Amino acid sequence: MAGQMGEDKTAKRIVLHGHKPSPGNSPREDTEPDGRYIYLLSPADSAGRRAKMLFNPQSKSVLSERLRTTGIPLGEAFSFMSSLYFRGKLAYATTFAKPTPGMPTTLVITPSRGLLRPETIVKFEDLTAISAERIQAHNPKYRDPLERDLRLLSEAIGQRFHVVFLGSVATRKYVPLLLEVLGERVLVPRAFIGLGNMSRGALLLRCTREKRELEYISIAEALSKMA
Repeated sequence: MAGQMGEDKTAKRIVLHGHKPSPGNSPREDTEPDGRYIYLLSPADSAGRRAKMLFNPQSKSVLSERLRTTGIPLGEAFSFMSSLYFRGKLAYATTFAKPTPGMPTTLVITPSRGLLRPETIVKFEDLTAISAERIQAHNPKYRDPLERDLRLLSEAIGQRFHVVFLGSVATRKYVPLLLEVLGERVLVPRAFIGLGNMSRGALLLRCTREKRELEYISIAEALSKMA
């Protein structure tokens, strides 16, 4: 798969935008992680009050007008829907991400389009379609695109990167598939243990303001502490 990354339209659109490993330097040949992270964000709730405002075709707000005309970044749309939690996740990831040429720094899990970069421009019809599916492990319209993109990501990063998951570890919406595909490369903030969504969002915004990156632990360790 790694040798086909440059030609894979899905990889170009979603994960790597045409990144292709150099000959003799396949991602799988790198065996030691070097402290580089890709931040993986769970999506905003598309059923909340603010989401309904954004999806209202009669809305006269500036953001809604932009969504219907020029389009807006997915991260901006989700940050409006979730003005504390998702906004905190995106702000934190943006602050601490260390760009690597040809690689994403931040990816967003979506209900029906797998992984998308937060800067992906979406219009009203796009956002409606992206948010249409329920995030449930047994829903193939959610799981299949996500698994596809996680495997592309896994192939691209090899063992060079860890993936920091900024989302709920307590549910089965995300963690089983993350562990299946990425295994021990998935980390979560230690401070997330025992916190609800709003508290996590506030923590991430505070860390962003203070330029203080959190300590990360494996998902397996996090789950054992929550047991």
